[in-house]
Amino acid sequence: MPQRQPHVAYFCMEYGLHESFPIYSGGLGILAGDFVKSARDLHMPMVAVGLLWARGYCVQRIGADGRPYEEFPGYDSSFLQDTGVRVRVRVRGSEVPCRVWLTEKYGNCPLYLIEPVRQEDRWITHRLYEAGTDTRIAQEMLLGIGGVRALGWLGIPVHTYHFNEGHAVFAGIEMIAERMEAGQQFPDAWDDVRKQIVFTTHTPVKAGNEEHQLKDLRRMGACLQLSGAEMRAIGGDPFNMTVAGLRLARAANAVAQLHGETARAMWSGVSGAVTIGAITNGVHAPTWQSPQIRAANGDPEKIWAAHQQHKLELIEEVQRRNQVSIEPDALLIGFARRAASYKRSDLILRDEARLRQLLDNEHVRVLFAGKAHPDDTTGRNIVAKLVQGARKFPGKVLFIENYDMAVGRLLTRGVDCWLNNPIRPLEASGTSGMKAAMNGVLNVSILDGWWPEACDDGKNGFAIGDERSGDDAKDLEALYDTLEQKVLPAWKDAKRWKKMMAASIKMSQEPFSSDRMMREYFEQLYKLDVSAVAVPAK
Repeated sequence: MPQRQPHVAYFCMEYGLHESFPIYSGGLGILAGDFVKSARDLHMPMVAVGLLWARGYCVQRIGADGRPYEEFPGYDSSFLQDTGVRVRVRVRGSEVPCRVWLTEKYGNCPLYLIEPVRQEDRWITHRLYEAGTDTRIAQEMLLGIGGVRALGWLGIPVHTYHFNEGHAVFAGIEMIAERMEAGQQFPDAWDDVRKQIVFTTHTPVKAGNEEHQLKDLRRMGACLQLSGAEMRAIGGDPFNMTVAGLRLARAANAVAQLHGETARAMWSGVSGAVTIGAITNGVHAPTWQSPQIRAANGDPEKIWAAHQQHKLELIEEVQRRNQVSIEPDALLIGFARRAASYKRSDLILRDEARLRQLLDNEHVRVLFAGKAHPDDTTGRNIVAKLVQGARKFPGKVLFIENYDMAVGRLLTRGVDCWLNNPIRPLEASGTSGMKAAMNGVLNVSILDGWWPEACDDGKNGFAIGDERSGDDAKDLEALYDTLEQKVLPAWKDAKRWKKMMAASIKMSQEPFSSDRMMREYFEQLYKLDVSAVAVPAK
């Protein structure tokens, strides 16, 4: 019987494959979706593991009071294939039998999704990122412990387990426990497991790196056969999922070069942690770049014609959703992000006098979209501020509710500028800017995340300020200076603007594609020889 090729097993809590399959919340899931699509396109030996969420992430509407509220509708998952594999994970002392589904529907490598069989256990996978200690730990147990067991029953030979963020680290605990049960001592089992694990860290905000009390992990069953001392050696107490990832992995990476510097400094005090490298994110061009833009083949006039078509499509959708008409000749600035305080969604709204000057005298329009986690009060307040801004400047500042992949495609193709103003250096990567750039939409951004690697100021986009970290007041001043002194003069010079659009596409199309990213993961992180794999010519 021929030996099956070793695979990479990619673990992630969420996957953004298509808006009709809402098992994603934001950038982490969209990245994972692009990742597994490129794996399929390049015929890379990879499988992916996740959870099947009953209600997925929320649909977020805006109430009459201007504040967001949530709906949790079901969705069609009848296309999923039942692998016939069943695994059990002991949660809070009770066995939870799970089935393993498979999908390749969206042009992705095989994605295995774990779901409790019994209705009484579905509280675990009812909602993505549902609040509550027990729920979150149970979700992460099904992903990590259940995922390793599922791959074993599926008979997939795994060369490398890739944990995308800390949610999957209980997979490492399961692998150590397996080896200890077979007779290895804990230090040897840990060393052995490290040879097979790589880890990607995303969140450069301390509060975004999840921790659990060890007593809660013990009560839930996440420690398996490991003692308290052994668990503390891996993740500390409280047990930090990122620290555990860094101590379980043979290699780790951040998702942009600047993010690598930030992450290394952030976790420098963790003993026994692997050194954090950097592989800059990329986006899946067939999903995010419009066929018309690609067909323009770098010709500025054809790019402009395609962009005008996409801008009209966006304007028509805004009219349908918001009953507001936007003038096609207005400079349309787009801002769409997960509602997090460090992203400063409302920064441009904080100087009303200068904003009014742009809106009234310079024919600028600002289009916002964004979604807050249902349990995040700060994020919900940010969304409310954007809605308030839209009501203060009716028809000139607009907010599109329920940000999802469909809205993301419309915006990153249809606006003229893509605004990004996080607190530097807290933006890990910022892949929406890559999507915009691939469509000839010019980035206007703080030099954070991926943008320091890409920006040729005034040639393929615009830098807000410089590489020094500023405070809110300085960055607000720099934002308006950039718009007034750089962006508007370029916009009024049609020939220059079209040339910049072509430069933006050239800069981003291959260097910031998920195909390039995938090749770098295999070469630098997985160390898996795929030279014999047939990769289609570009």
